[in-house]
Amino acid sequence: MTKEEQILRNRFLELANLAYRRGIPTSTDFLTLYEQDFFCQQWEQQKKELPPVYSMLSGGNSISERKLAIFLPDQSYQDQYHPIAILKMVPVNEKFFEDLSHRDYLGALMNLGIERSVLGDIILDGHTAYLYCKENMKDYISDNLFMVKHSHIHISTAENVTEITPKFEEIRGSVATPRLDSVLALAFHGSRSSLSGLIEGKKVFVNSRLTESNSYLLKDGDIVSVRGYGKFIYNETVGTTKKGRAYISLNKYT
Repeated sequence: MTKEEQILRNRFLELANLAYRRGIPTSTDFLTLYEQDFFCQQWEQQKKELPPVYSMLSGGNSISERKLAIFLPDQSYQDQYHPIAILKMVPVNEKFFEDLSHRDYLGALMNLGIERSVLGDIILDGHTAYLYCKENMKDYISDNLFMVKHSHIHISTAENVTEITPKFEEIRGSVATPRLDSVLALAFHGSRSSLSGLIEGKKVFVNSRLTESNSYLLKDGDIVSVRGYGKFIYNETVGTTKKGRAYISLNKYT
């Protein structure tokens, strides 16, 4: 275990014990996919030494990539504890608004001196952007972020928003089998050999869990995230080609 993993493990234990002793919900900052995988491993391995609290991962949306590890005295607190705020960012003047990317919004936020760990996913919907952040950061961001690149924006709290749907590009094609390396090649328009290095390099996560097997067989609904490349949902095997190959469908996040 690395020094960073030991610090993270101790933080999980600290928050779990705090939730148990004081009877209050607690949570980490937003975790990367690797940190989420480490959390799941640790929670499974050390159940005997952990207090009897309810734990979960949440990013504010069912498809969120960055998530908090949340510890609750019991499951009844789940509907009462809301550590994540959603901010809606819209153009002040639609006519002069640029086409902004996820990186543009993230850069503007980081320029305010905000730590990446208090920011969750940013979902774009045309010229509107939704930011998931720690609840205690929403006022600071609303009061200080006025421009992204050269475009003026207005920020408000997104009320009563439970699910914000991202945009997808459907991709269909044939593979020998729905092995992870084959589906990656289809999703990212590369070869199996060139993309298999991503799996070996610990950059591929299936349902937030690190996956290091090229031959892992994807199941309907699996969410695959590849650091530096993007994310997609494996939909289903639609049928079989005349040559016996699987004809599959997936939704790639745009």
